[in-house]
Amino acid sequence: MKSRLRAPPNSARKSTVRVKNPAACLLALLIFAAATWAQAADVGSIALAAELAKQEAIYKSRGDQVPEGYVIDRSLHSYTKALPGEFDFALGRLRPGDRWLDVGAGRGQAILDYYTPKFDMLHFEGRNERGSKAQGVAISIEDRRTSEWYEKAAMLPPNKIQYLASRPLREYSREELGKFQVITDVVGGFSYTTDLSLFMNKVLALLDMNGSFFTVLSDVSAHEGTSRPHYEGSPYLTTIAGVDGSEVKVCAWLKSISCVRVTCESKANWRPPIEAFHVQKICHEVAVPALTAVHFEAGTPPERGFKVAQ
Repeated sequence: MKSRLRAPPNSARKSTVRVKNPAACLLALLIFAAATWAQAADVGSIALAAELAKQEAIYKSRGDQVPEGYVIDRSLHSYTKALPGEFDFALGRLRPGDRWLDVGAGRGQAILDYYTPKFDMLHFEGRNERGSKAQGVAISIEDRRTSEWYEKAAMLPPNKIQYLASRPLREYSREELGKFQVITDVVGGFSYTTDLSLFMNKVLALLDMNGSFFTVLSDVSAHEGTSRPHYEGSPYLTTIAGVDGSEVKVCAWLKSISCVRVTCESKANWRPPIEAFHVQKICHEVAVPALTAVHFEAGTPPERGFKVAQ
């Protein structure tokens, strides 16, 4: 490829022609630049397609082929440990007419744990008002249900728990899913999506007024500014750059969304460290600042880079 940039023979003579015909020179340069940019775009597209194919293989992996770090059986207890402290209270306050959506639910273990006597024992306050509890909806890009899910569903009223698979969250309409008082995502779509702004738009559209979205990111620049990338020689797993190229922390970007109240909680004792987020919808005029994806490398979770769109 470098050979294409070498000056051709008789370049001195050709330079005389360029001086005499600047319009032709400009046209030639534009054609050359367009071809170069197109070639670079093609190379970038091929590389991205390869990474997305690797990621798709991770989603479809089964048995011994499931890579390390791709957890599909997180318990409700692990959710409580990873997410902000408000999550446990929010779930305990849900009533039979309310709804909880779990994105990236794996086999749906967290929802199954919610429908157990143990949950009521640990959340004594409001136990009588909870009655038959809220409806739980699990979304997973692949169907990971076990016999335990089917057995629990058979014991509960029809549609008390639902499991939706084979499509990412962005492909579901608001009419299909309805509204929710609580949405959770523990290393699910929020950690894996290639379009973070679209994901947040979808989540906030599904949240009821004063509803809460609880999520977490692994190995991300903490809002306090005290963290460092966990993996030596590698960037954070999720990065955002401003229009001028400066760092924008994920916490700050979430707080720039209109009509939300955001709290961020760093948990440095995790390996790798995590940051937990609570995003509460407080009015209807939601506007999510647009991000452009600039980097993606498959993983569990993937390495992603975004830039604030101009």
